[in-house]
Amino acid sequence: MQAMTLSHPQPTASHDDAWPFTVTRATPTIGAEIGGIDLRNPLDDATYAAVRRALLKYKVLFFRDQDITPAQHVAIARRFGELEIHPAFPHHPEHPELVILGRNDSKRGRENLYHSDVSWREVPSMGSILRCVQCPEVGGDTIWINMVAAYEGLKSRIAGMKATHEFLPLFGIVVPEDLHDEMRKKFPPVVHPVVRTHPETGEKILFVNEAFTTYLSNFGSKTVNEYRFGFDYKLAEMELLQYLFRQAQAPEYQVRLKWQPNTIAFWDNRACQHAVQDYFPAVRHMMHATIIGDRPV
Repeated sequence: MQAMTLSHPQPTASHDDAWPFTVTRATPTIGAEIGGIDLRNPLDDATYAAVRRALLKYKVLFFRDQDITPAQHVAIARRFGELEIHPAFPHHPEHPELVILGRNDSKRGRENLYHSDVSWREVPSMGSILRCVQCPEVGGDTIWINMVAAYEGLKSRIAGMKATHEFLPLFGIVVPEDLHDEMRKKFPPVVHPVVRTHPETGEKILFVNEAFTTYLSNFGSKTVNEYRFGFDYKLAEMELLQYLFRQAQAPEYQVRLKWQPNTIAFWDNRACQHAVQDYFPAVRHMMHATIIGDRPV
């Protein structure tokens, strides 16, 4: 089964009595397009609760034709929690919580690594709200992956394992080299469980990613009787870690969004990974707000 492109959704939109908006599922596994809602207006309590419930169910939500201002973007995100300020990306001049993502023929992106945002933080993000300002006619799609589904086939092999996540492997190229030591002290490596538990749904989630996860912190203690030689531990550790990274590439766990100006994607960063970089040298400009989450357990 191939990942579906959201520009041509197959299921019919439905208006369930439980939702105060329409919901069009994007794939059987992940993603839904939300209609009949205007994000220029503050969310009332009932609509807020329904959006949050839909986010937990579908992992990533898509909203079309949302011509919002930067201030409205920040207000929507803040409705779901405290916002972070990213230490490496440029910010909107009036709203430091709003990251400006811009790529063109002189600036190639590095988003082809499947990743969970800011997993290098001790407290990674709950979710992200990304708005398209300008995008190519073709290319520049984003793929999201349901890491709850990815976990299901790996339960026994990775139970109890932990992994280290670091800031510099990806952002070292963005941050000047003379600031690397300072950033390493500010954002030291953190250890998270390889399988985290979703704090709202109780679901188990595969929580390693190729952008920020550098090694399995307790691999040897979990596999002490499996390998004969000392170097076997490291080789086997890296093989397993690469295998875990590759779970994000399975089409049946994915949904693909074709961006249009004023499209918004809101995803549960605890349960998803995402990636894109197929449009160089075309121009693509986005605005991104990130909601602070909780420490993985």
